[in-house]
Amino acid sequence: MLRPILIISSLAIAFQAQAAEAGKVIFAAGAAQVADKAGAEGTPVQEGELLSTGKDGFLYIKTIDNGLLILRPNTQAKIVSYRVDQKNPAKTRIKLELISGVARSKSGEAVKLARQNFRFNTPVAAIGVRGTDFTVYTDQETSRVAVLTGGVVVSSFAGNCSPEGAGPCEGAASRELFAGQRGQLLQVKRGAAAPQLVPSNGGGPDQVSPPRADEPVALKSGSGTAVPVLDGRKADSLEKLVSQAPQIPPPDPITMPPKAPPIVGVPSEEKPAEPQVPSLPERALQWGRFRDLADRPATIDFSTPKGGERLFVGDYVIFRTAGRDYVRPERGNASFKLQGGEATIRYINSEAVTIADVQNGLLDVDFGKASFVTSFDLVNGSERHRMVAEGIVAQDGRFANSTYDTTFRSQSNNMLVDGLLSNDKGGTAAYLFDRMLDEERRVRGVTFWTK
Repeated sequence: MLRPILIISSLAIAFQAQAAEAGKVIFAAGAAQVADKAGAEGTPVQEGELLSTGKDGFLYIKTIDNGLLILRPNTQAKIVSYRVDQKNPAKTRIKLELISGVARSKSGEAVKLARQNFRFNTPVAAIGVRGTDFTVYTDQETSRVAVLTGGVVVSSFAGNCSPEGAGPCEGAASRELFAGQRGQLLQVKRGAAAPQLVPSNGGGPDQVSPPRADEPVALKSGSGTAVPVLDGRKADSLEKLVSQAPQIPPPDPITMPPKAPPIVGVPSEEKPAEPQVPSLPERALQWGRFRDLADRPATIDFSTPKGGERLFVGDYVIFRTAGRDYVRPERGNASFKLQGGEATIRYINSEAVTIADVQNGLLDVDFGKASFVTSFDLVNGSERHRMVAEGIVAQDGRFANSTYDTTFRSQSNNMLVDGLLSNDKGGTAAYLFDRMLDEERRVRGVTFWTK
């Protein structure tokens, strides 16, 4: 009997040695547990450990790649695996599991480089990401997913999609949801062939279990990098200070002087001049590369213009300056001509960088359908790739994919697009794009368009 016991002990020790640290607790409140330990700031979280919160509990976990996993009250979850390979992102493997309750997942750096190897499971659904910040509610029969930034692809467990799999389940039975689809959720019911797109109607994760006031806010469209408050105790202290502050007495009532009597004998039909409200300029688009690369100097500063908004990917950035709010027209079409653009091709396993050109561009917007289609040729010496995308246009003029094919074989979507429209100079547009050209190379860039 000694030999089997030794073998079992050896296997247990080997398993413990293989379990890796996935992150650390950066904030805990109320009843919160990490495995058999009380959740507390600084507690390491290992792969496979059960994370749980009680009716008043919250856990904020910072992953090893600077991502964020938040558990709200009455929630159970696991970080099943979090293996990051910085030298070869294709070998990164990340898997999260929400057993019950409400959780929020904000992608870290490794997830953004290896989206094809990220999976977020619930009891009834598999969720993949497009570089994303999303929330999920689930019980054993139903899951609902809401997107704060980016997009998700969701599938029910059926056919080739199983809980044991890795990466997103993509196919005819999967559905995608993007942040531009405000007020919409993807809902998966046990046994359903595919997720359903439904209005939130009070059933979204934030309505089922609202966030704390100190939960990091999602980035607004193009807002750049937010600085979240991650220490709830500081927020609580601030609220206490505010509540104890002396009350400012209301101002004394203002006594209006008596009206002057009308002037008799001086008829006049002139009305007093109305105050002039200064008109705001149209919001203009600025774009360029904010890093020096391949002996070429940067073409734009990364600092957001005052009152403007920012989108960026890789080495490139787009700004929409302050001014009159853009409102998407209710009908009509617009065709844009490619005026400029650039891309960088980076090798995942080396520091090699190539600057590529964009040519033969097309961008058409159908305002009535709130949709767009675009394409261009990516030219790198004698190498040429046809880049295509289509998607939705939000009310504020931001546009992005409605679907995205990570196999790059789609005839309508083989790159990720994130862009902005402007009425400046009769109509302009700009968008960032992102695509894995093959297993070794990734291209990111920017295009600029005018009517």
